Amino acid sequence: MITIWHNPRCSKSRQTLALIEERDITIRKYLEDAPSADEIRAARDALGVAAIEMMRTKENLFKELGLSKTDADEVLIAAMADNPVLIERPIVFSDTKAAIGRPPEAVLDILPI
Repeated sequence: MITIWHNPRCSKSRQTLALIEERDITIRKYLEDAPSADEIRAARDALGVAAIEMMRTKENLFKELGLSKTDADEVLIAAMADNPVLIERPIVFSDTKAAIGRPPEAVLDILPI
């Protein structure tokens, strides 16, 4: 099962979806169906990155909320759960692996053959 956290207004998200659309996928419009803090933790673990690496730090909201690149993961995860616009997009999940589609081709490595 492949899942994509997708934002249809984002060109990288649309490009990534186009790369994988012939597969059996679940599309989750994460801005409308925001992931919980637990789901974000699981995404971080599957990505194998710190929470900051899955955030859109250039979003105005990041600064407006007083967030910093040195904040603890739990602070950043809570911010993403409350404000899903801060989640980098798209994120593609396959089994226990995940990849951020920046560039879109980055997700191809985690997909089953």
